[in-house]
Amino acid sequence: MKGIILAGGAGKRLSPLTRVTSKQLLPIYNRPMIYYPLNTLIKAGIKEILIIIAPEKAGEFLNLLGSGKDFGVKFTYEIQDKPRGLPEAFIIGENFLDNDDVVMILGDNIFEKDLSEDIRSFKSGGRVFAVEVEDPERSGVVEFDKNMKVLSIEEKPEHPKSNFIIPGLFIYDSRVIQFAKELEPSRRGELEITDIHKKYLELGELDVKKFSGEWIDAGTFDSLLRANQLAQEKLHKNLVI
Repeated sequence: MKGIILAGGAGKRLSPLTRVTSKQLLPIYNRPMIYYPLNTLIKAGIKEILIIIAPEKAGEFLNLLGSGKDFGVKFTYEIQDKPRGLPEAFIIGENFLDNDDVVMILGDNIFEKDLSEDIRSFKSGGRVFAVEVEDPERSGVVEFDKNMKVLSIEEKPEHPKSNFIIPGLFIYDSRVIQFAKELEPSRRGELEITDIHKKYLELGELDVKKFSGEWIDAGTFDSLLRANQLAQEKLHKNLVI
């Protein structure tokens, strides 16, 4: 299995902090933000990681992370010149993936729980995660039964069928590249990750793992502050990098 960290984008919600640096390089307690998704992948035993970045910030990532040797892994870098949706990462990374399974994590997503076993146990198809929130209508909502069978997935529904949303960590087999190529842009003009989930669901090959503990999408000032607090309270003790 290989890993992808999506660390492009302009980070406009965090302006003016992101006028001079990438969102994923902002500090979270005593580490740059990107160290936290990196930690998730490295703890799971993933040794080859593709980092997708914006062209104007490429030098900053290279200066910080280098080849990956210092972390015991190998980094590959690719440029995403304009955000066109999360599934584009699989198209950009086609040569890197080389028919391997992949776990993709968003560079601003921070997980309290160690997800290593859930990543290592993946066999085939697609796997998403579920976290319970108070405002599911703002995200991709996953509905499942008592046996954890996925029943439906909806993107920002007006009337959510559950209080569980899908955070920014996804695991797929190698077919995801072809599925991404077959997608049509949504009304937003982007490829939608929800459509990838639905493709695996239609095939009966999507599973979901529910987890407890905190999850933070550190893309707003309030969530960035909470991420710093959580890192200071708990997360810094469990970092391997």
